Amino acid sequence: MLTDGTSLPSLVLLFLFLLGASAYFSGSETGMMRLNRYRLKHLKRSKHPGATRVSKLLDKPDRLIGIILIGNNFVNFLAASTATSIAIVLLGEPAPFLTAVILTIVVLIFAEVTPKTIAALHPEKVAFPSSLLLGLLLKLLYPAVWLVNSVSNFLVRLAGFRHQGEDHNQQLSSEELRTVVRESTAQIPSGRQGMLLNILDLDNVCVDDIMVPRNEVSGIDIEDRLDDILDQIRNSQHTLVPIYKKEINSIIGILHLRSMGRLIRLENLNKAALLQETMEPYFIPESTPLHTQLINFQKKKVRMAVVVNEYGTVKGIVTLEDILEEIVGEFTTDMAASSRDIVQQEDGCYLVDGSTGIRELNRILSWNLDTSGPRTLNGLLMEILQAIPDSSVGVDLDDYYAEIIQIQGNMIRSVKMREAKRLQLKAASEPN
Repeated sequence: MLTDGTSLPSLVLLFLFLLGASAYFSGSETGMMRLNRYRLKHLKRSKHPGATRVSKLLDKPDRLIGIILIGNNFVNFLAASTATSIAIVLLGEPAPFLTAVILTIVVLIFAEVTPKTIAALHPEKVAFPSSLLLGLLLKLLYPAVWLVNSVSNFLVRLAGFRHQGEDHNQQLSSEELRTVVRESTAQIPSGRQGMLLNILDLDNVCVDDIMVPRNEVSGIDIEDRLDDILDQIRNSQHTLVPIYKKEINSIIGILHLRSMGRLIRLENLNKAALLQETMEPYFIPESTPLHTQLINFQKKKVRMAVVVNEYGTVKGIVTLEDILEEIVGEFTTDMAASSRDIVQQEDGCYLVDGSTGIRELNRILSWNLDTSGPRTLNGLLMEILQAIPDSSVGVDLDDYYAEIIQIQGNMIRSVKMREAKRLQLKAASEPN
């Protein structure tokens, strides 16, 4: 027995209590900081009581950290004093070095590493219950917390740092959002994950990246004979058809073939009646981002736009379906088989039309050709060669190999392409 009447069992019980309190504060701190903020906001909107309490505490992180550190340091210092008293009872005299070594090991294992590991693995199970006591302590010890935080914040400002709001710290850039989506493979199916990534990519893609170029636009020249126009309408594979006068730069309307059923029944069908059924053409700049154009289509209630450059010259057309395909992919199960511009050969290579867009080629074949430069395969090869080739030429595109097959006029018409690794495997398999 000590001179003040304190027994050894009482000191041991006090030490164990203080050790548990230290573990509580350590685990609470890790659990609070380890919480997923976005899941926490979702649970708060769902009226989860624990999430509501924790969110209120995290709104003032300096106060939360203040009460945790005040409590943790107080119980740790008191535990050290208690351990010294226990050493005196057992040894009859103070043993500072031995007490410090034993206390450090015990506190590290039972009050730091173990509770923090548990809290890091299961933050919600630790943070939600512990928020009850932390909220109560914050109210009881608010003067001490206020004093500590005032001094601390003054020193922070004196050092040249500024407090930033919680919302600022939790904002994610587009690239960070892409990382979040890619890392969510367990919760998001691969198809939906791809669509989410494609939506984020809409900011970086303009309408001229996906438009149908003017030389591939299937339109109707109002100057043609009426019988030829009707034959062209009957054989059209498109629902919306541009109407132009003499040449594509003079688009005067967009015809919806759904209205042709009523026109064909007219006895005196003529070009004037045909033009009355057309919609006014909707012109857009070539640099319009896809996400902006998608909203514009929705606002204007139209499905087709004519893309023009800075001089007002028609460059092509873009439809709502073109933008949707950038998000959900081609509306077909076998894109390579259905594409007329990309034909797979028996040896595994692909015969590609020179006018095929680089983005389309990447999407259909799951390749990774550079899309920051020319829009078409013809443009890409022309940029590399810096001339129109006179005969078949092979071009190394880093991970891919292109062999020019056909040249028509001033354009590369046909290209045979393969992945470079496929070429290397084929060469390795051939006998020397």
